[in-house]
Amino acid sequence: MFNKEPENTAPSAGQTSIIAQGCKFDGKVDVKGTLRIEGEFKGDIGVPESLVIGKTGVVHANCNVKNAIIGGQLYGNITAENKIELQSGSHVEGDIKTKRLVIDEGVFFEGNCSMGAGNRKTPPPAAAPVEDRQPETLKK
Repeated sequence: MFNKEPENTAPSAGQTSIIAQGCKFDGKVDVKGTLRIEGEFKGDIGVPESLVIGKTGVVHANCNVKNAIIGGQLYGNITAENKIELQSGSHVEGDIKTKRLVIDEGVFFEGNCSMGAGNRKTPPPAAAPVEDRQPETLKK
């Protein structure tokens, strides 16, 4: 109980960069580790690990990430290599591409969603060859 290691509640190990509540940022951001947004952001986001948009976060951006947890507002398209979680009360307007999607009750989502491994199109099955056969006659 007392010697127990504290649980890591961050979506990924490593460094966390924060745009705090009350901060406004315009531009492009590329970070290592996790980016947590509690303020306002406009631009493009490239995050190798995780993006967390907190309840007070407002983001106008196209995002390419590994994982995302959205609790605030996102206006723009998001592509996640692994998983996107839309938390209760979040507001998303844009297209989503991911392998896994979790949507809590009370989420507003307007856009298209594409899911699957790599979002690849599967080719239609090949048609079986047709043989030229003569009808058989039954003998009595």
